[in-house]
Order: sequence, then structure tokens, then C-alpha cells
Amino acid sequence: MKKILFLPLFQMPSGHHQVADALIDSIQNSEEEIECKKVDFLSYWNVSLERTIGTMYLKWISSLPKTYHWVYKHFMYETKGQQVPFKVDYVQLLGFESKMLELIRKENPDLIVCTHCFPSAIISRLKRQQRIDIPTVNVYTDFFINGIWGKEQIDLHLVNDEMMKKELMDNHQVAEDQIAVTGIPTSEDIVSYTARHLSPKKHILVAGGSSGVGNMIEYLESIKSDSKYRYTVLCGKNDKLFNELKSWNVPHIEPRPYIESRAEMNHLYEQADAIITKPGGITISEALKKRLLIFVHSALPGQEQYNLKGLSEKQLIIPIEEGECETTISGVLENEWRRKQIFQRMDEYLASTESCPKREIVKLIDSPAMLSVQPG
Repeated sequence: MKKILFLPLFQMPSGHHQVADALIDSIQNSEEEIECKKVDFLSYWNVSLERTIGTMYLKWISSLPKTYHWVYKHFMYETKGQQVPFKVDYVQLLGFESKMLELIRKENPDLIVCTHCFPSAIISRLKRQQRIDIPTVNVYTDFFINGIWGKEQIDLHLVNDEMMKKELMDNHQVAEDQIAVTGIPTSEDIVSYTARHLSPKKHILVAGGSSGVGNMIEYLESIKSDSKYRYTVLCGKNDKLFNELKSWNVPHIEPRPYIESRAEMNHLYEQADAIITKPGGITISEALKKRLLIFVHSALPGQEQYNLKGLSEKQLIIPIEEGECETTISGVLENEWRRKQIFQRMDEYLASTESCPKREIVKLIDSPAMLSVQPG
């Protein structure tokens, strides 16, 4: 039996884990001869340090967002002709390479799938040093490619659109046959758009990731007394927010706690006309798949800011300014011509997807050139 090792980063719920889980479920539901295992590399390296770094990361983003964005822009975001300073030997100095070698020898995979840039960078270095020779896949979970991802020595790149494909070919000399346009992988429980079962009063989902809806609380307070729309608020693991909204006891705002089931999320999507969210890769990809109008209320510093920029340029989302939420929403929901224009762009974007991510991964692991770990 062949084995695929999936490498996200951190234990906290994230798009990196959701993408890995979606691919694992898809492969194991259809390929009986393939074992899939997911390992959070940072926890494998040091469990207590992973918890510390994860906590610090969340506090940094929430308390000093501008500082985080500056660091991300200068140390992780890569522009044409300018590589990020991360290329120094920090990964070797901190023992990441030796720990990754230890993990690979322990798991002995036939294929490695990276859903986070940091494991990808380490794997790329080890392959360049000829310390391992295992086929490796990058699965990009945002709508751009940051400077940390390993590019050379990576055997297959699963990208979201033709622009990302062109970037890899033009800026990093990746061969065209090593790139597949698959979109960001989502759960098979999130089925492609079907006819919706809508009520006369338009229904809007409000989402903000697993931690809740963030600064949308001010908007919800402004429509507490009345609204022309019905809202379902996905509070994630923010119990304080859930309890506060529940205490309002208003019929047009329904809070929901963390939803783990993707099938349940699929049901919610099919009852909605639109979604208000942040520009996270997974939520946006699911909403596009369900052909929902997408309103973006805010973006976390770093990667979400760049997602917002790219999605806005493609006109796949509608940004909303503070204090103008329902005005902006009405201007789209009540305008048939604007809705048709947005849906046409969504359809064109989705039609550009060339292949299925599961199929590309299985095709690679079934190739005759599969090699084993070399002595390090």
C-alpha cells in the first residue's frame, strides 16, 4: 500500500488543515490502496513551542495588525525579481531540516503533499541537497504565491488560476507540465451549485473564520431592530459572540456555533443568497463553488490582504466599507444586471479549472518514477 504524507502547520483550525482534510477524504473514499496521514510539522518538532507560537501569532495579528502586515510584506511576500530574506539558513540553524528528515524516515511516505509554505520550503531544500528524493506536491491555499513556498525541486504545483500558473513559469522557471490549475481543494460535501431553496426574504450568511465574525458586530448591532434581510451568523468558536447574539432574541439574526460538518455547511450555503466574509482561501472557494454573491467586510493582515487585492481585481467579490454594509448589499442583491455580471465572472473563473486535485495527486503517486528516501 502506498502512503501520502500531508504537511500543514500549527494545530489551530486553518485553511491548511481544511485543504489537507478535503484531499485525504477524497483520496481515501476512492483509492483503497493509498494510506493518507496528516502531521502538523511544527507540533512534531516541538509541541509546547507550537502552542506558544500559535498563541503569539493570533495575538500579534489582533493587537498589532499593521506591524504583522509589514513583516509579512517584507519577509514573506515576493515580488517579481525580488526574493524574500527568508532564504538564509534559519531552517538549518534551528534544526528544522534534521527534524524533517527524522519525520520522513519515520513515516516513509511515497509522496509528500504540502498545504503550508513552511514545510514546502524545507522539503525543497532537502531535495536540492539530494538528501531526499520523494515526489512532492505544493497545494496553494491562497489566491497568490508567497515567497516562502519551495518552487524548485517540487514535482507538482496545484494552483488556483492561470495567473498563478504563469507566475510559476515566468518567475520561477517551473515547467508547464508540473503545474495543474485545480482551484483550492474543497470538501466533496460542498457540491457544485444546484438550484437553491430560497425564502422570499433574502438570506445572508455572515462568516469570519473559526474565531468568529470580528468587527461585523457593529454592523449587526445597527440592524438589530430591523432589517430587510435575514442573517445567519457563523460564530465559529467565539462563544462570547454566540451568547451575545442569542440574547438579542431577534428573528432576523440567527447565531450558529462552530460547524464542523461540511455537509451541514453545504446545506446552509444552499439556503443563502449571499455571504459576508473575510477573504480566506477556503471560504471564498466554497462560496464560488456554490455560486454565492460574496461580500468582504474585512481582511486579516498578511495573506488575506493580498487575497483581497487579487479577488477585487478579478471582480469576484464586493468589498463593503464600514457604515455602508446594507446599502452596498442592497445595491447588488436588488440589481439583477449587477448580479448577472458577477455570476458570469464566477462561471468564467470556475470554468478555467483544468483538472481535479485528487486526480493529479493520484496520477503522480502512480507514476513509475517513485523513489525512496536517500541517506542524509
